[in-house]
Amino acid sequence: MGNGFKLATENFRAGSFVFIEGQKESRNFYIIRTGKVQMVKEFSVVENNKPSMLTNGDFFGVVSCMSTHPRIESAKVMTDSVLISIQRDQFGDLIQKITPIAIKIITSFSKKLRFFDSEITRLTLKQSMEEDPKYLYNIGEYYHSQNQINKAAYSFQQFLKFCPADPNNSQAKLKLQQMNQPFETPPVSSAGLQREYPSDKMIFSEHEPGEDLYIIQQGKVKITKIINNQEVLLAVLQQGDIFGEMAILENKPRSASAIAYGDAVLLGVNKSNFESMVVAKPQIATKLIQLLSERIWTAYKQLENLMLKDPVGRMWDTLLNQVLKQRIPIEHRAEYSFEFGPSELIKMVGFSTDEGNIHIRKMFENRKISEINGKIHVSDLEELEKQVAYFKKIQEMEIKREMAARKMG
Repeated sequence: MGNGFKLATENFRAGSFVFIEGQKESRNFYIIRTGKVQMVKEFSVVENNKPSMLTNGDFFGVVSCMSTHPRIESAKVMTDSVLISIQRDQFGDLIQKITPIAIKIITSFSKKLRFFDSEITRLTLKQSMEEDPKYLYNIGEYYHSQNQINKAAYSFQQFLKFCPADPNNSQAKLKLQQMNQPFETPPVSSAGLQREYPSDKMIFSEHEPGEDLYIIQQGKVKITKIINNQEVLLAVLQQGDIFGEMAILENKPRSASAIAYGDAVLLGVNKSNFESMVVAKPQIATKLIQLLSERIWTAYKQLENLMLKDPVGRMWDTLLNQVLKQRIPIEHRAEYSFEFGPSELIKMVGFSTDEGNIHIRKMFENRKISEINGKIHVSDLEELEKQVAYFKKIQEMEIKREMAARKMG
């Protein structure tokens, strides 16, 4: 392709595997030149999920490659195939040479992450509320009840902007008048693509239609969400971090709010200049894909955990995911002390204290896990993998028995 940049190709015979689920080595990903590849998973993270079939031009293995985590699926070659192999350190060059592939990956990741997030919400909250600008009124109501005037005003102002015919308009205007706030959002101080936000300023609200993604130049940004009438802190982002990408790529309302945490300077990239930005600054696109890969890997493992029915199995899996997320090598007889104790683990898995204590006692019957100085300690990290594999295998066997029984009945 010129300038010393070459893409390697690999030939695979039908029935062979390109890589397998759990494989720790993931330095490259693939684009199919010719042939068909099926993505399969031993333990399905979505009920009734069918293996996906990929063909010419499709890509796979990007999530683990760009997040540097173990493979989350197996790739099985269904017909004799020729695959283009791309090393992680070639990604920036690839973007400059073939910009559409970056756009395709980012768009695909955005949709996948949105799907995983909705499934996690459904399984944890037992409900699912689609983002909709009409709910900006509810966000304004919440902040108004908390006497957070600036955030309440912003939410009501955006509600009036995007829902001009809504029945709650008169109430939103009345509350803005009571707070001595204008009906329209004041303009943000900006210079070119750069924008300045004072501390505690709402950058955007959940349910608001998105127009830009942001790159933090200076300062910090809080990502929050109103859940069960409580403001939940999801993350604190810092210089160099990217946020707001799903809305710009999918043309859907925001799934969470972004608030300046101290004075912040942001670079705003909108839909019209996004592709030119990818060409001009491939390192930003690379960082964005790394960010999305990490989020997808984490969401995938969280969803996989929620699909485990055995509560003790879920606890073992939570510990394993913490180790994998921190990229700690899992070696035979390698000891490890977590930064949290049994009570924190119970909360992480989402059990009540009474229920969680029952499961913890059962878990601690295993001599390779204990509590030392209030922290969970494992004397052999390989035991985490063994226990998780055991509980997944038991569940898969139960599912197969149930399916066989239904066919016979």
